[in-house]
Parts: sequence; C-alpha cells; structure tokens
Amino acid sequence: MITKFKPTWMIPVIYSISPSKLQDMGIKAVFSDLDNTLIPWNNPDGTPQLRDWIDQLKKYNIELIVISNNKHNRVKRALESLKLNFISRACKPLPRGIKQALKKYNLDSKQVIMVGDQLLTDVWASNNANVRSVLVKPLIESDAWNTKPNRMIESVIWKKLRKKFSNLDWQEDINDRN
Repeated sequence: MITKFKPTWMIPVIYSISPSKLQDMGIKAVFSDLDNTLIPWNNPDGTPQLRDWIDQLKKYNIELIVISNNKHNRVKRALESLKLNFISRACKPLPRGIKQALKKYNLDSKQVIMVGDQLLTDVWASNNANVRSVLVKPLIESDAWNTKPNRMIESVIWKKLRKKFSNLDWQEDINDRN
C-alpha cells in the first residue's frame, strides 16, 4: 500500500523540470496541481520563472494542464493571466481528473507526467491513474486550511516511504531512470 504514495521523481520546484528532457521522454503534456505547486495558494500571480518555464514548454510543444480539486471559478480566476487549460473538481486522490484530462486532450498515460506538492492527493492520484509523478516542495510554507490535515498524515507516510525506499531523494531535474 505504501508504494501508492511513492513519487516517480522529486524535484524542488516545477520550473526546474527541463522541457527538452520532457520532449526526449515523449511527454506531450504536463499535468499540474494548482496551489503551492504552480502558484502559491494565497497569491494567484505566477512568478517570472514560472512564466519563463511555461514559454519554454510551448517552444517544445508541451502543453501545461492544471488538474485541481478546487471549484471551477477558483481555478479559472487563478489561471486567467496564465491562460492555461484546466480540470477542476478533480477529486484527487481518485484518478478521475487525470483520466478526464487524458480523454479530453487525447493523450496516453505515457505521454504525460503529473506534478504536485502533496503525496496524499497528487502523487496518489498519479499512481492510481498509472501516470508518472513529480513531487515538488510547496512554494510557500503555509497551507490553506483544508490542506493542513493532509500534511500531518503525510509526515507518517514519509517515515514509511523512507524506510521502504532508501533512495528517495531530491533531484535537480527528471531523468529517464524511472
């Protein structure tokens, strides 16, 4: 059961993921969580680094699609300036939102990765949908009220993951070893 929470890769921040490596791996789309992964949960403006990374993805013909548990209007408002496609009310950790995006954008699970800052929602949903996952560190240390219980549970899961998988470590970028 603990394997369901194991990320494929662990990268400190989403915009450290190399679009050229993604292209080499046959990735056509990056699915991303919204809050504390793409943007801070309490600030909808993307950083200059994020905007540059989105531009680089476009140069490599890789689409960025947000998959969020938030309500439609919240996601739409948050992404207005970034002009990104999204799936709202994804019901992560269920694979529903990821599978919906695969179907809507005519993608195969091997053509995407899912990036998120939570084991309990993003990584677990990825594994449930048979999609490779990238765990990132939260952009800011504070969380929305509804995320705080997940972080407490995650601390227990981390202990079990580290016991079972001694090679879990943060990398500078993804690679094709997984």
